[in-house]
Amino acid sequence: MAEIKAEPFAFPVKHDQLALIVIDMQRDFAEPGGFGASLGNDVSRITRIVPDVKRLIQGFRYAGLPVIHTMECHRPDLSDLPPAKRDRGNPTLRIGDEGPMGRVLIAGEPGTAILPELAPVKGEVVIEKPGKGAFYATQLGEVLQQKRMKQLVFAGVTTEVCVQTTMREANDRGYECLLAVEATESYFPEFKAAAIAMIRAQGAIVGWTAHVDDILESIAHA
Repeated sequence: MAEIKAEPFAFPVKHDQLALIVIDMQRDFAEPGGFGASLGNDVSRITRIVPDVKRLIQGFRYAGLPVIHTMECHRPDLSDLPPAKRDRGNPTLRIGDEGPMGRVLIAGEPGTAILPELAPVKGEVVIEKPGKGAFYATQLGEVLQQKRMKQLVFAGVTTEVCVQTTMREANDRGYECLLAVEATESYFPEFKAAAIAMIRAQGAIVGWTAHVDDILESIAHA
């Protein structure tokens, strides 16, 4: 069986069951003037991973393996936004409010869009998710079943919130999860480090972590 060099031990990869999930690489989280910046975050930490995320996406496309994108966003009428979520964060700019890139985290608004460098191509699935985890109130589970996927490589932001939440959801559903270290990021380096440690603790209790180059080397021979 093929393996990807990983921590805490090699990831036993099945290329015909492997998909890439790119979490929330959206303008509102990565660009100056977006929702992430409004919370006082250094968005340059997010944009610096774009080249590695792009390399992963291109590698999966070249290998003919599925690429799935997620976007955190809500309906324009906010019917899928719990007050408990809206009431947290920046009190002067909340989800649904008008911001520099349109209404914050609302489906169809400019700031909600995926960064142009990482934009989906025809045939790639885009999951619009109202929660942190990509399985909650979405069709992700059905999509993965239809594609017969059992192993998931994760990239995107932020490591400790939407990425880790989705990995934990996937782990509980029986998927084998691998986090691409250079292709994920947090506004807080200590949070990324802690999330990585938690993911691969106790013999990959949530999943594995691997470097982008090692993942690309493996799928190049898929």
